[in-house]
Amino acid sequence: MKNLPKRTCIGCNEIKLKKELIRIVKNKEGQISVDKTGKANGRGAYICDNIECLEKAIKTKRLERNFETKISDEIYEELRKMI
Repeated sequence: MKNLPKRTCIGCNEIKLKKELIRIVKNKEGQISVDKTGKANGRGAYICDNIECLEKAIKTKRLERNFETKISDEIYEELRKMI
C-alpha cells in the first residue's frame, strides 16, 4: 500500500492527509498566497478547511510565525472565502 502524504494543520495541530488541507505558500520573493494546486514553489503551511482552525491560527499568529513575516488581511480574507 502506498503511503499518502500527511501534513499538520497550523490551527488545530492535527495530522491529516495533504489533499484535505488548504496550502498557503511563501515564495522566494516573500509573497504569500493561497496555493490551490498544492504544487507552487516555496515554503508551505497547511490549514484545515474549517473556519475554527483559521480563526485559531489568526488569533495565535501561527502563519506569521511560520513564515517569519507579517501576513496581510487580504490573505486571511481569501482563506475565509475558500472555507
